Amino acid sequence: MADAIARLVPFGFDLLDIGCGDGRVGAEVARLRPDLTIAGAEILPRKDCSIPVTAFDGRRLPFADGQFGAALIVDVLHHTEDPAVLLREAVRVAREAVVLKDHFCENRLDRATLRFMDKVSNRRHGVALSNNYLSRTQWEQLWGDCHLSVEASDRLPCLYPFPANLVFGRRLHFIARLRKTEVG
Repeated sequence: MADAIARLVPFGFDLLDIGCGDGRVGAEVARLRPDLTIAGAEILPRKDCSIPVTAFDGRRLPFADGQFGAALIVDVLHHTEDPAVLLREAVRVAREAVVLKDHFCENRLDRATLRFMDKVSNRRHGVALSNNYLSRTQWEQLWGDCHLSVEASDRLPCLYPFPANLVFGRRLHFIARLRKTEVG
């Protein structure tokens, strides 16, 4: 995943990793892209975070408008009650782009798989399991509502080793670089 993120972040940006968890993804992106400066924002900051992290309440980021070149959100928005609230905050603090990795949920099998994955990987960390998964159509509506347009994207077909990818991959995952559009 870090490789896919590293390919999508513009050169020389300072990047805010929103919901950074333990910071391992951000640290790996920084290792792959030494031109980037990465900081994190987290509701439940961990003592052993691999990147500098600032606590926040999950709704309002404690940063100035346009403080970062881009914002990164990896598997976070489906944990919120209203993804638009945090996505708008990401747009506010990013000067140019938001890089987003999340899931498409098109049917009951997708929903069951995603719920299982979230329960197994997040419950031990106290992460809220809102299970607020969106379909492609819902994502596209949200992006438009937040004044974002897709500049580049990938379906991330092979995140897991075989045979796990047959169950947990299944074209559920996407990553996109979303460019801020003019309001008006």
